Amino acid sequence: MFDHILVPLDGSPLAECVLPHTVAIARAFESQVTLLRVLATPSTTNQIRPVDPLDWHFGRAEAKAYLDELTVRLREAGLRTDNTLVEGQAAERIIEFAHGHDVNLIVLSSHGRSGLSGWNVSSVVQKIILRAYVPTMIVRAYQPVAHDLTGLCYRRLLVPLDCSQRAECVLSPAITLARFHKSELLLVHVVSKPEMPRRVPPTQQEVELANQIMELNQLEAIRYLEQLKSRLSVDVRTRLLVSDHAAATLHDLVDQESADLVMLSAHGYSGGTKWPYGSMVVNFIAYGTTPLLIVQDLSPDEVERTRAEMAAREYKGH
Repeated sequence: MFDHILVPLDGSPLAECVLPHTVAIARAFESQVTLLRVLATPSTTNQIRPVDPLDWHFGRAEAKAYLDELTVRLREAGLRTDNTLVEGQAAERIIEFAHGHDVNLIVLSSHGRSGLSGWNVSSVVQKIILRAYVPTMIVRAYQPVAHDLTGLCYRRLLVPLDCSQRAECVLSPAITLARFHKSELLLVHVVSKPEMPRRVPPTQQEVELANQIMELNQLEAIRYLEQLKSRLSVDVRTRLLVSDHAAATLHDLVDQESADLVMLSAHGYSGGTKWPYGSMVVNFIAYGTTPLLIVQDLSPDEVERTRAEMAAREYKGH
């Protein structure tokens, strides 16, 4: 599934936190790996003073040497690896490369050269996530980094599901990773209590109706998880939870279970094509603290373009 993995790097130690995860995933899928470095051209750096051509060429040579060194390290780890150096604005060139070279997975560090911040992902990462429309993995740069490239092994994969066939697109890569790493696969479903916005407390009849709906949903979820578990040929454990806030409950469960990796489908049963991600995925991008792998169930052509994107295309060059 992940035949070609793209790993953008900016030369910083923070960005290199993705390398052990790249090895862990590329080995499981026997992937081709491309390391990509984007150099900001003088026209994109907003510098007032002119750029010294000698400094520019020296910086380019230094960046290429950096990529070559990491390429050798990944090849020594058993990966088929190449590298590319391009110029321009980072987010745009990374997305352009992914779309033009049949990339199946982009592995991103949450932060890079600009350093850690109070935001859970940097602005460049956010741009890539919103416009790439391909499976994407986010590695949290503020978490401890394994210095041994080959030592990372996923012990527990946590996969939230909403009982929809659409959300199950995440199962195939999850099973491949679980088999390769001999991981426990934890399938989770959260039954949400029906929302009942009222200016006054709900009546007894309304409370009973809400409880009946919740019981029906629980029974259906139990059947679904049992059937799913019976047809998967890996070590599977299931959890069924009831909550007023599904996202908060899942975040707590990730901590309780010490999950090494959270895997989510970009959309569930309620998702459309207006946005590249459903609300649960957006929540985990913004607030998750563990590595997150998002499997995109829509192709780039299926996602509706935003007004900003359409306007930028129409007035390009103005």
